[in-house]
Order: sequence, then structure tokens, then C-alpha cells
Amino acid sequence: MIVRIAGEDQYRLPDGDAERLNELDNQAVAAVEAGDEAKFQELWAQMLALVESDGEALADDELEESDVILPPRDVTFAEAQGEFTGEGLIPD
Repeated sequence: MIVRIAGEDQYRLPDGDAERLNELDNQAVAAVEAGDEAKFQELWAQMLALVESDGEALADDELEESDVILPPRDVTFAEAQGEFTGEGLIPD
């Protein structure tokens, strides 16, 4: 799975981590729907950390279509309420 962090880099994420990212995404949707900003921020940090630690950054000249585009690192809770809905960023 190719994941882009908006405004930053693209990463190639192993399949097992793609499943974990999807789980975190679903939990983030639930936190947003519950109005729990602190929980959302915790999950959002985990999502970014997973992509950066386990993903392989693509070279600047390597053009790949992103399977998932994560919002910018500094996404606000108000912005998240418009993005983390329904099936989330990663459809099941």
C-alpha cells in the first residue's frame, strides 16, 4: 500500500501494517464521532508514527499513485470531523 501524508512524502507500507493502519483509522472515526478530541489526537499520532516507522519512504523521483492520502500532520479536530467519517480514510 502506498500512503501519502499530505504536503509531505509517500511511503510503501507492508500489508500487515496496512491492516493496522486501517484499524487505527476506524478507531479515529469512532473518536471523532464521539467528539473525543484527545483520543483522536492520540490515534492520529499513532497513524503517523506507524507510516513513518514501518513504511519505506519513496524516492522523490519515484512516482506512484497513492492508495491512501492522509491529511496534513497538523490537521485540526474540526477538519478531522469532515474527513474521518463513515468508512474513514481507508475503506474496508
